[in-house]
Order: sequence, then structure tokens, then C-alpha cells
Amino acid sequence: MDDIPFNRPCLAGNELRYMEKAVLSGHSSAKGPFTKRASDILRAAHGATDVLLTTSCTDALEMSAMILGLGPGDVVILPSFTFSSTATAFARQGAKLRFCDITKPSLGLDVDHVRASITPEVKAIVTVHYAGVASDLRALQSLAREHQIPLIEDNAHGLLATHDGQRLGSFGRMSTLSFHETKNFTCGEGGALVVYDSADADAAHILLDKGTNRRQFMDGQVDKYTWQGHGSSFGMSDLLAAFLVAQLEAADDIQSARRAISLAYRRLLEPFSDDLGIQLPYEPPGEIPADHMFYVLLPRGTDRASLIASLRRKGINPTFHYVPLHRAPAARELADRYQDCPVTDDISARLVRLPFYNSLETSDCERVVAAFVNEMKADLARN
Repeated sequence: MDDIPFNRPCLAGNELRYMEKAVLSGHSSAKGPFTKRASDILRAAHGATDVLLTTSCTDALEMSAMILGLGPGDVVILPSFTFSSTATAFARQGAKLRFCDITKPSLGLDVDHVRASITPEVKAIVTVHYAGVASDLRALQSLAREHQIPLIEDNAHGLLATHDGQRLGSFGRMSTLSFHETKNFTCGEGGALVVYDSADADAAHILLDKGTNRRQFMDGQVDKYTWQGHGSSFGMSDLLAAFLVAQLEAADDIQSARRAISLAYRRLLEPFSDDLGIQLPYEPPGEIPADHMFYVLLPRGTDRASLIASLRRKGINPTFHYVPLHRAPAARELADRYQDCPVTDDISARLVRLPFYNSLETSDCERVVAAFVNEMKADLARN
């Protein structure tokens, strides 16, 4: 019997044909025809001023920090329950980090903790939509406006999902996306910066064009382009954008497949949730879900490492997720102060992500759940 990997990149249909077309067009570097097509699709989905494709979500976050002009003496509030990229993108600019806790059931930023953490040094609030579920974004928006602090959305998990009937990634001053191979829509490795202010868009293009005003030159606004300031090679190649366009054009099919997987896992696990003491992912009622992942929160005291190892011996490959950043070695240098995050500590220690990818069959879900339930029952029997 074949192993069930944690993730398996999948073709939606036109990826290889589009990549061939990108090569034959003679423009396979950044800002080519497929880059524009992908940008147009994403801009329409968000109602944004512009969407710039980048080599990663990390790059997009770094660009947001540069656009905000963050530096030494500034502080950025962000959740401890996130990937290191969310933190390093702002620390690279010299800003200090102030980690806040998350709240149940959304696993998004705890607004009360954010409110209590705001001081005059805070120059940005970064919220992360874990598993494509938002925290109380209206409250965060209000708090950011009250203190005149930019709100940035790390929306690596939530493309096309909604909160309060509005697309995730459209609540803040800027948002970022990921097209890493583990995401719903992928090109192997890639990202995007979503901007809503025209001045931010102008600044973003200078950064993307290695610090030059090349975009103004291409638009006929200047007769030559020159070095304007900071920038880097942030742009996604058109070759990867071609792959991404095919994925985005198949969005309905991809999301339908992922919805079916989520529903299968939920249907199979719900009958055991009370007996096993597990919790299934929260889905806000009435919203369009992201279906980015399916996780299980184990009962306190479960030997998660042993559970994962046992499942892997059976050819099933789940994984844990974020290790709290406020307790990481780098926090001693990059955080401006220690802040207790008990919900983050609790969730991080109990969360297991099950295999999830576009071509996962219902029979695969059944095999995963059967093995998981058997291991959980054995663990309960031992204890």
C-alpha cells in the first residue's frame, strides 16, 4: 500500500502548456504576460489597487515592512503563533517584535492582548489568518484606526476565504499571499503583495524593480529609468507565473476538491470527537472557507510525537505546526520584551495537521482517520 504523504503538489490542467508558452514568448523573467494575468486575477478577487507577484510570501512581507519605513526604535505587534517569516520580515528592517497571544476558536490574534500591548513605539500590527480563519478583523481595524497604526494581513493560508462577507486580505493597508507547494494554489514557491493605496503601489514597484523607477519608464512617464533607492530582486519569474495562472484559472475546481476533503475528514472524525477528546477545526458560519488544511487538537497530555511516529510507520504522514515564536531563541534578541502567550503554548503543543492536498481521495481520508482513531484509542487505553 502506498504511503499517504503530508502534501503532494498537483496539476490543475494547463500548467505545463502555459510554462512552455512562457518560454517560447521570449519573456520568462519577472513582469511578463503571465505575471500580468495572475496579477489581474488576484486584483479582481481582492478589489485591490495592485497585486505584485513575488518569489515568496516572505518577500512580500519584507516589502510591506520597507514600504512602511520601519526601522530601529519601531515595534511591530504580531502573533507568536505563526511561521518565522512573519517575524523576520520586520526584524530585518531593524524593528523590534512584540508577540501577542491568539484566541479560541479562531486561533487568530487576541484583540484584547493587542490593545493592552499598544505603546507609542508600535508602528504596525500584523495579523495572521491561521488555516484561513480570521480573528475579529473589524475590532482590529478599529483599533488600528484609533491609534493610527497600519494593519498588515499575512494571508498565506486564506486566499479566497471570507470574513464578515469580505475577502480575507482586503481589511488591512496591505496583505500578503503564499503560493508555496503546500498552499491551495501553488507554483512551487511564490507569493504576492496586495496593496490598496496608490502611493504604496508606486513604492512597491520601485522595490520590485531593484530600486529603480522602471515602471514609470515602461508607462512612458519618464524618458529613462534610474536608481531611486532601496530595492531587490523580489519579482516572480513569468515561468512560475504561468504555472500559477493555470492554478488560479482552475480555482473553482481546486476549492471544490479541497472542500470535499475537509468535509470527508469532518464526517469521519466527528463521531469520535467526544470519546477521544479531540477538537476539529473551527469554521465561521456563513463564510466561504479557505480549506487550506485540516488539523486536530489533541487532548492535553497526549504524546503527540509518539502518535505522529506511529502513524508514519503505517505510511501516513501527519505533522505538527508552529512552535511559539515568543519562546524561540531568536526572540531573546529580536523581541522588545517577553509577553506570556498561554493559548499559543497550549494550541501549539496539541495541534496535528493531517495529510491534505488537492488529489487526496476519500479512501485516503478513510485510511488516515482509521489509523488515527486506532492510535488515539490505544493511547487512551495506555493511560
